[in-house]
Amino acid sequence: GWAGLAWAAALLLSVLGAQAAVGDFDPYRVLGVGRSSSQADIKKAYKQLAREWHPDKNKDPGAEDRFIQISKAYEILSNEEKRANFDRYGDAGESSQGYSQHQHHQFHHFHEGFYFDESFFHFPFNSERRDTSDDKYLLHFSHYIHEILPESYKKPYLIKVTSDWCFSCIHIEPVWKEVAQELEALGVGIGVVHAGYERRLAHHLGAHSTPSLLGLLNGKITFFHNAVIRENLRQFVENLLPGNLVDKITDKNYIHFLSNWKKENKPHVLLFDHMPVVPLLYKLTAFAYRDYLSFGYVYVGLRGTEELSRQYNINVYTPTMMIFKENIDKPADVVQARDMKKQLIDDFLSQNKFLMATRLTNQRLFQELCPVKKSHRQRKHCVVLLTGEGEKFAEAYEAFLSFAVANTKDTLKFVHIYNDRQPEFADSLLMNEEKYQGKSAVVILERRNSAGKIAYKTVEEPWRGSKEDNFILLDLLDQLRTDPGLLSSETVLADLNDELAPMFLIRWLYSTLDYISDCWDSLFHSNWREMMPLLSLLFSALFILFGTVIVQAFSDSSDTRDSPPSEKEETAAKTEKNDMSFSRESNSRIPKKGFVEVTELTDINYNSNLVRLRPGHMNVVLILSNSTKTALLQKFALEVYTFTGSSSLHFSFLSLDKHREWLEYLLEFAQDAAPIPNQYDKHFLERDYTGYVLALNGHKKYFCLFKPHRSGDEGGTLGSGEDYNSSLHIEARGKSSSSPGSRSIKNKLHKLSFWMERLLEGSLQRFYIPSWPSLD
Repeated sequence: GWAGLAWAAALLLSVLGAQAAVGDFDPYRVLGVGRSSSQADIKKAYKQLAREWHPDKNKDPGAEDRFIQISKAYEILSNEEKRANFDRYGDAGESSQGYSQHQHHQFHHFHEGFYFDESFFHFPFNSERRDTSDDKYLLHFSHYIHEILPESYKKPYLIKVTSDWCFSCIHIEPVWKEVAQELEALGVGIGVVHAGYERRLAHHLGAHSTPSLLGLLNGKITFFHNAVIRENLRQFVENLLPGNLVDKITDKNYIHFLSNWKKENKPHVLLFDHMPVVPLLYKLTAFAYRDYLSFGYVYVGLRGTEELSRQYNINVYTPTMMIFKENIDKPADVVQARDMKKQLIDDFLSQNKFLMATRLTNQRLFQELCPVKKSHRQRKHCVVLLTGEGEKFAEAYEAFLSFAVANTKDTLKFVHIYNDRQPEFADSLLMNEEKYQGKSAVVILERRNSAGKIAYKTVEEPWRGSKEDNFILLDLLDQLRTDPGLLSSETVLADLNDELAPMFLIRWLYSTLDYISDCWDSLFHSNWREMMPLLSLLFSALFILFGTVIVQAFSDSSDTRDSPPSEKEETAAKTEKNDMSFSRESNSRIPKKGFVEVTELTDINYNSNLVRLRPGHMNVVLILSNSTKTALLQKFALEVYTFTGSSSLHFSFLSLDKHREWLEYLLEFAQDAAPIPNQYDKHFLERDYTGYVLALNGHKKYFCLFKPHRSGDEGGTLGSGEDYNSSLHIEARGKSSSSPGSRSIKNKLHKLSFWMERLLEGSLQRFYIPSWPSLD
């Protein structure tokens, strides 16, 4: 009890001490670095101090306090935003109260993999003790597919895959909590998948282990592969976003940037701030509104932005956001705040998504600007200028724009279209009337339903933009307020042409490049589980090309060379067989020209060619060495050729030079037929197994054994359980090592075809094994 009380008191004192010290907290002094130090210097100093003051290493009573301060100092200085804030205001943008609230976090948020958490005292492995702060983020499969995926086109998601009984999950918890809270406030979506309960979703995401952290943007998943610390996670989310969301604006390019409103048909937003890098909040905002607005960033601390700040009368000490529409000399709207919060920015931008007189370039814009009325009170009318491009129409457009600016009302939206780009739209409204040819016209319309039905009235005279035209239009809009029947004509409009559609090819090119860079990334981060399908395809292709040896049964071998040259190949084969008391029947089976497919058994194909062989299938494996390969394969092909018609038999060879251990492990189970000498036997390492043949039944886990034939032994029953004659291997070895004469090697496989017949009859002795050893 006393120890516990003393510990609690010490903790309280350290927290109070830390609070008292907040006022004069100087991260530079704590880390012992200068104000101009580079990130590398700061990191180096931090690592050195963290190692020295870590409470596990340093038993000084004040070590824990000191360590918390070091962590805090590093957090401020390693983050450019916080560092700039500290340099300017003497604090990291948090009140001292905020700091004391952070105490608990910092207490177990030690960067380089040092964590301290109450979970070390009780392990909340089971679901009852699970942290409830994740509950509001929990994702389910259908919720993910129908809501989160579509949302990912507006904002990135950071998703954690976790499970019960996962120690590392507890390990990353403190960092995850802090980062999730911080990023959510900036507009990042947060999700948690519990792999135990949401197996289908975890599988769909490709998360095969817990904990996994991944990012989701535009429906695309990216895995996080770094150390789980706050800075890395922030950087990861930032890297998910496209790189070209925000332009850097200076005195040189601001006029060009703001003048793009006409080409892009969008308002342009400028944020003035004193951070050298674009804040993450601003990048996220730019991503969310990229279809409606173009974004620029002005770093006011930079030389070369003075003219810009003077021109728009900027207070350089307060972050300022300005929105420019058709007039680039004066912002259409401004917001200033010491602390730009997401909610504030969202409210500001959602009220300014469109130009004063937007050009209709596609159906989506038309539907958003001119919504279908929901009730009589919510009548929305669109005033459309139908005009052309170029100088000839400039005056009429400018007059229409001035009218729009002077008559902004909630119930009215002003838009324009180019007749030649939207001919169907123009024809439906102007009915090809002569008086409008080559001139501009104004139409007031109201959408009645989403199928394209509208009520409208076309202003009698073409629009020139004169004072008289203005009065007529004003008068009509006044009447409309009291008399909805003014829109007397009705028609059904076809959907507008999408004027941005030619970009399709460019988009396709970008998405292809994206896909290639993804594959490259996956390779680099050895995310092998996801790359497996691709790699196995690659290996299969290579294997099919190079791994299969097609052995010609009757190649120009020494057999034929030994016989008189006048005789034909077939007779040569006959005489040789007859010498060896071959029966006529087996002679007649020998084909004139035969090929046998023999595959090398390697670790790549071992599973498919043996371990997972279908029931009833067998693999007949010839054991050979590099020096005996050619001769043995030719003879093997000759002996087994007549059995190649059976689809349940597969023929392979195994290199003794590579896989001797595997073979000796197997032969231990056939001790009576082929006893293995113990390692003190002087011939142990030199033992020659070339010419052995094993018939392996992968499914039933047994094999049959054929031992090489000895010269002069005509009647040995091979493969049976006869006693092993120890002179065999010495004699065979002597022969092969002194002069691996082709014939003596080939003789080893003499009578293999008889053994094959007995194999198919099922009369050979079977040696069972508990499981197939791996082939390393």
